[in-house]
Amino acid sequence: MQTETRVTQVLPRTKDTLSVRFARPADFDYKPGQFMFITAGEGEQKVTKHISLSSSPTEDFLEVTKRLTGHEFSNALAALAAGDMVSIRGPYGAFTFQGEYDTICMLTGGIGITPMRSIIRYSTDKELPTSIVLLYSSRHEGEIIFEDELESMAGQNPNFRVIKTVTRPGPAWRGLSKRIDREMIEREVPNYADCVFFVSGPRKMVDEMIVLLEDLGLPEDSIKREYFTGFG
Repeated sequence: MQTETRVTQVLPRTKDTLSVRFARPADFDYKPGQFMFITAGEGEQKVTKHISLSSSPTEDFLEVTKRLTGHEFSNALAALAAGDMVSIRGPYGAFTFQGEYDTICMLTGGIGITPMRSIIRYSTDKELPTSIVLLYSSRHEGEIIFEDELESMAGQNPNFRVIKTVTRPGPAWRGLSKRIDREMIEREVPNYADCVFFVSGPRKMVDEMIVLLEDLGLPEDSIKREYFTGFG
């Protein structure tokens, strides 16, 4: 469907990431993990691009979360304010979860967290019995998007666990400080052979994770992937 909706809130997440919330049209139904197209801006500055929903269908708003890259679409989102109107079209995508699997493991980096947040929020709100482990890699501890909410959901949801790792930590960081690798998966997810894996993030990272999972013996149908580019 294509419709217009109103911006209700703009939320800074990190120094270079923000979320934009929109009024949810009554007939806009979607699955956690899906994306939509947004047309924002005016006149010659009008731009359209697809972007994952970071909100869950259990919430009464639509939310997208974007790293501010300085590119055209990024600038158009950053310029939005409460009350502005945009056009949306969707939903699209098969990178979804609604309780179909008993055990899932999420591997993500950077802004790739957005569909994961949608799925985790949905699973927590619905009190699904699915066991979920999230391995989330960021460059710096200040770039961990949704950090407080992920910790809060881990406290609410006994079936959800989050492991954060930072590749360029500051002196105060006390957590893991390396890229997601085979050793980390084997240690943190010892039952990995029974998991369905959801992998999202920059193309290079996703491709590396796919190779790693294939080396671990995971079959193709146990690996779902979503690529995020640094443009737009």
